[in-house]
Amino acid sequence: MILRLTVFLFIIFSILSCKKDDDPIPAGSFSVESATLNGNSANGQRGIGLTPSFVFKFNKKVDIKTVDGNVRISGYSNSLNISVTDSTISMTPVQPLNYLTKYEVIIGSELKSIDNITLNNEFDFEFYTLLDPSDKFPRISDEGLLDSVQRRTFAYFWEFGHPVSGLARERNSSGDLVTSGGSGFGLMTIPVGIERGFITKSEGLERSKLIVDFLLNKTDTYHGAFPHWFSGSTGKTIPFSANDNGADLVETSFLMAGLLTLRQYFDGNNPSETQIRDDINTLWSNVEWSWFRKNNEDVLYWHWSPDKAWIMNLQIRGWNECLITYLLATSSPTHAIPTEVYHKGWASNGGIKNNKPAYSINLPLGNGTGGPLFFEHYTFLGIDPNGLKDDYADYGEQTKAHTLINRAYCIANPKKYYGYSAECWGLTAGDISNGYTASSPSNDVSVITPTAAISSMPYTPEESMQAMRFFYYKLGNKLWGPMGFYDGFSLHNNWFAKSTLAIDQGPIVVMIENHRTKLIWDLLMSAPEIQTGMQSLGFTSPRF
Repeated sequence: MILRLTVFLFIIFSILSCKKDDDPIPAGSFSVESATLNGNSANGQRGIGLTPSFVFKFNKKVDIKTVDGNVRISGYSNSLNISVTDSTISMTPVQPLNYLTKYEVIIGSELKSIDNITLNNEFDFEFYTLLDPSDKFPRISDEGLLDSVQRRTFAYFWEFGHPVSGLARERNSSGDLVTSGGSGFGLMTIPVGIERGFITKSEGLERSKLIVDFLLNKTDTYHGAFPHWFSGSTGKTIPFSANDNGADLVETSFLMAGLLTLRQYFDGNNPSETQIRDDINTLWSNVEWSWFRKNNEDVLYWHWSPDKAWIMNLQIRGWNECLITYLLATSSPTHAIPTEVYHKGWASNGGIKNNKPAYSINLPLGNGTGGPLFFEHYTFLGIDPNGLKDDYADYGEQTKAHTLINRAYCIANPKKYYGYSAECWGLTAGDISNGYTASSPSNDVSVITPTAAISSMPYTPEESMQAMRFFYYKLGNKLWGPMGFYDGFSLHNNWFAKSTLAIDQGPIVVMIENHRTKLIWDLLMSAPEIQTGMQSLGFTSPRF
């Protein structure tokens, strides 16, 4: 036993005596204690300048021989200035980074400490550089910019209209699928296109006749109401969802508002204009608005299915984009609803009122910060809110207040999204990176939708023009496409949509024109049924 112990101690002594003084036995772990970018915590920073500085502190002294290749910026191929002082690595790029680009800093797991310990785990984080502040297009006058935006956005409906029916496709990737509500908005752009010289009156009349004939003779309807989606070739219903395979009363109201706008515009005595007015009147008279009360309830219902009846069971109550539905239902020459359906159903006997401030701005209707801005667009494409009042609100005040609250939220930017500002604002429904959502201050996912600010131009002309300049000059081709502005973007996540949607493009053309000439307001508000119906509900307006 003594002999074995002596041999064992001899072997251990021999091993230790062979170790060099500069080759210590590894002990402990090697890890990153902190990482800063421009002096702040490195994780997830946005809007970073093009020559950032990074400092990494470790819990042990760094072996400088292992730094090369283990400290890098993914997406950056030029050299780095790297210095090592004991347990600290400092780094800056030699050449500037690119604007508005996502980069990833990586500390590889083969980095070692001076006592030959490898890094516990690869360390990494992302950051985004700032937007290039230079103009992407030459400066033109504001009037020239308005012309350009209207002309190019009009192309969505004119050049991209369905080749068989002329109706508006849902989006720029929809193929045969057309949308009833978006087509109604598209119809309102035809008088704008004619008056702006984008097309001739005869061209506009021919397209309008094509659309009206298709709606009258080929498209599925349900008690006179149209489906949300249908084939632009056959007119057959395309279900919006499993249970939404029939009538959509709200989308029908957007379509009818567009048709009535055309009827008021084509007021000539020639046979073509007389015929299109007659056909529009037939479509208008066919809608059984009162039937959508579902057994004479004092409220309208949004959907009806030919095989599932009222299974959707969605009542139309305010405040939202559906005021136009009640106005048209009350104004119908054949199937009008009683006025109490508006007061009890839509307005909830005054429950629609709010009159509470948000960002120090009084909001007459709705809740909280008001919701997405399309609430203030769709009805008011043809209904002039200026001086319009009833028992519940001053609608000029409502539309302006909601818009300014939406902008004030973006300026306050409580979620600290990169890019939000007084010139980059506007939350409404539209495409996002992984789908579609109704953005608002209470549902903010960092996506700005250009139609929100631009279509608010009649309410906030200076603020909306400021936003339009930013979208056009500062974002350039990232946002500006062959059919106007793309649907949305997030500077925070460096995401830009490549989609355009009928329900977002239409209000841009129409509301810019209402700001400039009040053309579409003048047309729809001149319809005698609309005036009579609104007066019966207690509305007052300088227009009647």
